Amino acid sequence: MSTVDIVLAGARGHGRWHLENIRRLQDKGIVRLAGICELTPLEKAELPEGLGAPEQSADFGALLDSTGARIAVICTPIPTHTDLALEAARRGVHILLEKPPAPSYAEFRRMADGVAAAGVVCQIGFQSLGSHAVPAIRQLIDEGAIGELVGVGGAGAWARPEAYYTRAPWAGKRRLNGVDVIDGALTNPLAHAVATGLALNGSTRAEDVTGIETELLRANDIESDDTSCVRISTAQGRPVTVAATLCAEDPDDPYVLVHGTRGRITFWYKQDRVLLQRAGHGPEEYDHGRTDLLENLVDHLTDGIELLVPPDVTGAFMKVVEAIRTAPDPAPLPESAWHLIPGEDRRVVPGVDGLVAASADSLALYSELGAPWAVDDLPKEVST
Repeated sequence: MSTVDIVLAGARGHGRWHLENIRRLQDKGIVRLAGICELTPLEKAELPEGLGAPEQSADFGALLDSTGARIAVICTPIPTHTDLALEAARRGVHILLEKPPAPSYAEFRRMADGVAAAGVVCQIGFQSLGSHAVPAIRQLIDEGAIGELVGVGGAGAWARPEAYYTRAPWAGKRRLNGVDVIDGALTNPLAHAVATGLALNGSTRAEDVTGIETELLRANDIESDDTSCVRISTAQGRPVTVAATLCAEDPDDPYVLVHGTRGRITFWYKQDRVLLQRAGHGPEEYDHGRTDLLENLVDHLTDGIELLVPPDVTGAFMKVVEAIRTAPDPAPLPESAWHLIPGEDRRVVPGVDGLVAASADSLALYSELGAPWAVDDLPKEVST
């Protein structure tokens, strides 16, 4: 098998994870890092050992031309995703595009349609959808292990310091210089909970979404939501509800909870760990492997292996992004609803951890769970 040359756009921040992953695949002889696109070139100390001296440039198109790369990994600010993906596609370069793929459904369609017209392949970077647990859970559902599927809940109780929102000009923004960003809890850091919940419900495509209810709030001094929930009505007749916060008291791993008439399945998607609980049986726990999405993209190009996360598989997720984009601006929580933890530089909403868990357990929104700060006039959007 020949080595596939890669250009990485965005090598700092989360891009550091991609550098390490590319090094892992380069050590296996699968890929070679041919170029890095950054506004400021990386210093030698910023490059993991073993990656050599890739060409660096702030001009993405010129770098693709000069390196002859076959794949571009795009890990840049959300508003730049569509234009960079199309720039790669015009040159016949295949793409691994970080999530969320775009800040609006219109930009997503422009990207997906343009990539398809160019005849190149695009993989969307929802790593949780590479987990072997996803098809394993779908098989359990199809076999009737938990009876009839009635809905899916997602829970994400994370914490982020106030500095998280000052790390980049677009962080915590809904719009920047008139351009959509939509960097909220459900659309970026906990986007995997939404995408994974939709996948386990069998509702991945845009046409699978029939309605969306949103409740968006914020404890931090930002534009976007940091404490939010969404309930998605689907063509399958089953709801998908996801509750998330970046203001948890005791942060824990996010999970997706699959509800059946005779049991339920919990999937901790960052751990690839599954717990099956069903009537007449003791609890059963399984650990699964995971297919790396860049490796899957290379295997697709070289051996015809099925691509795991093409754009159409994220259409339903993008409908959720669009509902959040068009919803009223997130409501600020009253100062009595949160406090700053000394020494940790982060805001905490007391009781929110339990509300997040209760939402996943009951498929209910914050306002329906009696959250003291989810008052009747909470800005809410119901879209179809």
